[in-house]
Amino acid sequence: MDQIKIGKFIAECRKKESLTQMQLAEKLNITDRAVSKWERGKSLPDSAIMLELCGILKITVNDLLSGEVIMVDNYNKEMENKLLEMVKQKEESDKRLLTLEWVIGILSVIIIVVPAFVGKFLLLEEWQQVTVALSGFIPGLVGISFAVKIEQVAGYYQCKECGHKYVPTFKAVFLAMHMGRTRYMKCPRCGKKSWQKKVISKD
Repeated sequence: MDQIKIGKFIAECRKKESLTQMQLAEKLNITDRAVSKWERGKSLPDSAIMLELCGILKITVNDLLSGEVIMVDNYNKEMENKLLEMVKQKEESDKRLLTLEWVIGILSVIIIVVPAFVGKFLLLEEWQQVTVALSGFIPGLVGISFAVKIEQVAGYYQCKECGHKYVPTFKAVFLAMHMGRTRYMKCPRCGKKSWQKKVISKD
């Protein structure tokens, strides 16, 4: 989506309705700085107020995301293009998240392993070794849990039996046996357990 184009379109529609940035902001219960950032292409309106904004400006959400008024003849095609663009952006975001998951996972393992080795090779007393090991285990476990959460929400798991792609619960992912990003889980559609691979696209 072209934020600059959308910003100029918001400004044009606002002026057409004879509203200042402050007046539009008051109607939406936000600051005029937020409106200014939209119009300069620095950010997009939050989805929570998008419908209300479109109502005030007398445009559709599709008009807003396109940065121009869409004629009825082109409406379906433009809507389809916007949906495809949003899917593509989600897939790119999921890829970045899954890369971050690997980084967090590796760092978490290092945080767990290093204190355990340090405690063992420094010839510390037993209680001191346990203390040093726990000092790495707890933050490492938090990091691993965070990495698993990223894996859960980014992309989808695909059932080997029926091909269904879905986002499982955190508990299902956390407790499942796994080899890399392939996890042994129960499919919510067919009810069968299988080794399910992580995929980015739902197509």
